[in-house]
Amino acid sequence: MDYFPLFCRLQGRRCLLVGAGDVAERKARLLLEAGAELWVGAPVFSPTFREWAQQKAITLLPGPFDPEWLTGCWLVVAATSDDAVNQQVAEAAETQQIFCNLVDAPQAASAIMPSIVDRSPLMVAVSSGGRAPVLARLLRERLEAILPQHLGQLAQRAGTLRDRVKKQFGSLNARRHFWERFFSSERLAQTLANGDSERAEQITDALFNADISSQGEVALVGAGPGDAGLLTLKGLQHIQQADVIVYDRLVSDEILNLVRRDAERIFVGKRAGHHCVPQDEINQLLCEQAQRGKRVVRLKGGDPFIFGRGGEELEALAQLQIPFSVVPGITAASGCAAYSGIPLTHRDHAQSVRLVTGHLQKTGTLAWQTLAAEQQTLVFYMGLAQAGEIQQQLIKHGMRRDMPVALVENGTSTRQRVVTGTLDELEALAGQVISPSLMIIGSVVSLRASLRWF
Repeated sequence: MDYFPLFCRLQGRRCLLVGAGDVAERKARLLLEAGAELWVGAPVFSPTFREWAQQKAITLLPGPFDPEWLTGCWLVVAATSDDAVNQQVAEAAETQQIFCNLVDAPQAASAIMPSIVDRSPLMVAVSSGGRAPVLARLLRERLEAILPQHLGQLAQRAGTLRDRVKKQFGSLNARRHFWERFFSSERLAQTLANGDSERAEQITDALFNADISSQGEVALVGAGPGDAGLLTLKGLQHIQQADVIVYDRLVSDEILNLVRRDAERIFVGKRAGHHCVPQDEINQLLCEQAQRGKRVVRLKGGDPFIFGRGGEELEALAQLQIPFSVVPGITAASGCAAYSGIPLTHRDHAQSVRLVTGHLQKTGTLAWQTLAAEQQTLVFYMGLAQAGEIQQQLIKHGMRRDMPVALVENGTSTRQRVVTGTLDELEALAGQVISPSLMIIGSVVSLRASLRWF
């Protein structure tokens, strides 16, 4: 982060504003709204500043900038039309270890003022670090449009209930469930918007008296093949509500950054030939966490029902009658093919697609004769270690040696790499990529040359 986002209490604290033009006036209004003890220094003051001084809302410091003005200040804003003066203010503030905001020179500032959505006590700040202020303003306008005005009243009421919630609900889990019900209550929100405090009190009491079940649940969520933008909206909602996230190594850091920060994260990473946590232990872990009343998300790369052993995990939950749900994800075959410019089906090349596990030694003999048939696309998961066997068997059963193949490494991520060639080169190509990689075999691969976009 170029700037650490921080909300400061300025009520009664001295702040210095250097400059008294139009821009300075906008800064002054914000500081006054925050309750700052505002001192304004400038050679000449606009009528607005003189009026504020007459009302004793601000203190005027006439004349050129004097470093002595900084004495006792918590924050300084340099908002003159003279870059040299602004720089002088910034250097003086730096010497005295006071944060300074420079208008029109954010890269040289030690503090910046974001675009603000004010639903006091709820505040939303948007900043681009000074690089794209128009973008920050546009985002703020969108937020203004979608965040109702009564959110501030809802936050205010929540503040008055904190002690009551702590007394009634002993566990953090129960408190969190109450607050989620409180903030998602449309009846309460509408009542507050109508200004009906008596009705709002009745709805609040009903929320306190409602049964908050201690029974946990598990959501099996597909995280997609890597790109965080491919996570479904429902998947995002689940991981942001979870108490516990159980995830494997195929879940990207970009996805994990979306997880609620106070959620417990449990890594059960797997890779071909090496399971950090055996599947039986993962099943037991999910059951134990849910039985403790936790909302658990089992986060899996791709889609949990495509070679993700999701069915086995749900069977374990079903045996103990633990509630569960499934959120499908974009499977690796679909995501990697799309980001590689390889359509899995095409009326001139393939009328069907087959998804095949590459764990040949564990799944027995595959129907190689069927797999080697024409007019279809083969996608092998976890097939790098068996590339030689796959190559040999497909050629042996009639697939032509010059059939196009592609290996997609870290598909859909910024680290994606695609290696292409022909079937008789498959084993050698597999040695050029690392796991996780997906293997695509079929004449559709030839379309990549003209369809690649990512």
